[in-house]
Amino acid sequence: MKPRTVPTVPTAVAALVALTAALALTVRHDGYFTDPAGLFLRYAACWALFALALLALRRVPADRVVPLLLAGALAVAVTGLAAPPRTSTDSYRYAWDGRVQSVGISPYDHAPQDPGPSRLRDPWLFPTGAACAGPDRAPIPGGGPVPHCTRINRPAVHTIYPPVAEAYFLAVDRLSPAGARHKPLQIGAGLLSLGVTGALLLILRRRGWDPRRAAYWAWCPAVPIEAVNNAHVDVLGVLLAVTGLGLVAERGLGRRAAGGLVLGAAVATKLMPAVVLPGALSGVRRVRDAAAVLVPAAAFTLLAYLPYVLLSHDSVLGYLGGYVDEEGYDDPSAGSRYALLRLVLPDSWTFPVLVAAMAGVSLYVMRRGDPARPWSGALLVTGWAFALLTPGYSWYALLLIALVALDGRWEWLGIALAGAAVYLLAPVFGHRPELSASAYGAAVLLVLAAPALRRRRGSAPPGAGGGPRLSHDRVRNS
Repeated sequence: MKPRTVPTVPTAVAALVALTAALALTVRHDGYFTDPAGLFLRYAACWALFALALLALRRVPADRVVPLLLAGALAVAVTGLAAPPRTSTDSYRYAWDGRVQSVGISPYDHAPQDPGPSRLRDPWLFPTGAACAGPDRAPIPGGGPVPHCTRINRPAVHTIYPPVAEAYFLAVDRLSPAGARHKPLQIGAGLLSLGVTGALLLILRRRGWDPRRAAYWAWCPAVPIEAVNNAHVDVLGVLLAVTGLGLVAERGLGRRAAGGLVLGAAVATKLMPAVVLPGALSGVRRVRDAAAVLVPAAAFTLLAYLPYVLLSHDSVLGYLGGYVDEEGYDDPSAGSRYALLRLVLPDSWTFPVLVAAMAGVSLYVMRRGDPARPWSGALLVTGWAFALLTPGYSWYALLLIALVALDGRWEWLGIALAGAAVYLLAPVFGHRPELSASAYGAAVLLVLAAPALRRRRGSAPPGAGGGPRLSHDRVRNS
């Protein structure tokens, strides 16, 4: 008798249904202030189901993979629309920046609590009275006996967002019907997240690689929670970074220049995508090849700022300097930054060592990286930047997740989960270096152990190095 086999597609569908159900319950659980530990447990359960869904997808026949992956991407993204933003108030700043731009005011000229644009306030963004009792409300001075507040965090400072992000906020505001509140930004972010999935599939298809990799992004719990529910503009930067790297990987100076232009747009969205530039220069030996990427990237970034420079009376850098100070990047002894380095180094050494380490990784990628796979080098630089900086904001890792989907080295997803643990558990344990060191330390151990596990199994990481691809990394006909 033939051994019984488990139907592959129904198993994958069941795993995907369980994942989407868990995500919907997690998004609807308003526990960041009241039950952070419980919220993290729900989030961890979503990641466990995500892993099971990926394992089930591996056994799905090749001709069924893309339809199932796209259906899952849509279902996962929609769960982010199940509630208002739960764990971040950043999108309220986006809404305000879009609103002031719609009436011709530069977002860099006024802080939200300034009296100048006060006529644009409405009860949704600026509640009064009893509605100000919420834990995520910031008081507005000068309201008289009735409390006045806002959902916008840091209302006393100017915006920090670069010009492409500001243009996106303006577009969403112009397209939004009256009274739509937070939904247009969530829907826009959901569409962008699906755009990232499409870009990943296109790049993988052009190279004849297994489309299952795209599920690392499309089904990842961080996408509906951070990109859709919290509507973080990082997802726009991710889409531009993925597209730019895909163009840079093509042959010809024209394609590389186009890729550099798109990477410049990514940098002008959130600044963080600048970390992929060393990857975009993987294996570059000639100055003109490097210039073909860097000159368009720098030119686009500078030109994007120009209209705001001409329209603004204040600095277009906004609160950037204050944010760096506030987050402790200039003071290693404050907060949870550089947590792993601080385990073995004096605080005064951490920043110089960080700079030296990242310079070494970047030079290694530029010298030894494969120009046909710039995302491999970009993942290496981005992953180690996260591991050494130990950021406490989980949405920063959206870029890392997309690079994992391109490169296939799943172990770097542990860095994304570590960031979520630090962010969601901070209300319980505080912003202490011990929490960051534990979470990121476990993630780094996974990254270091994965190559040994592959060698033991007689395989190599998909997409790593310059050698030939393994047969299991290509699309299989079943």
